[in-house]
Amino acid sequence: MVTIYLNGEKREIEQPVSVDRLLDLFSLPKQRVAIELNRLVIRKEDWEKVAVNSDDRIEVVHFVGGG
Repeated sequence: MVTIYLNGEKREIEQPVSVDRLLDLFSLPKQRVAIELNRLVIRKEDWEKVAVNSDDRIEVVHFVGGG
């Protein structure tokens, strides 16, 4: 098992996965979100290439419109 921190909560996943797969695992939306991995913003086009590993800290930020 791999321990990660997703939006501040400790989570367990079976193995290291891509950022894109992580969103699927936790049923998180892929539109209108920004992903920060260990304080670095990951571009959407890199989500499939960037791996999430043990002790990584991931923040998923949802954009909200309004006025």
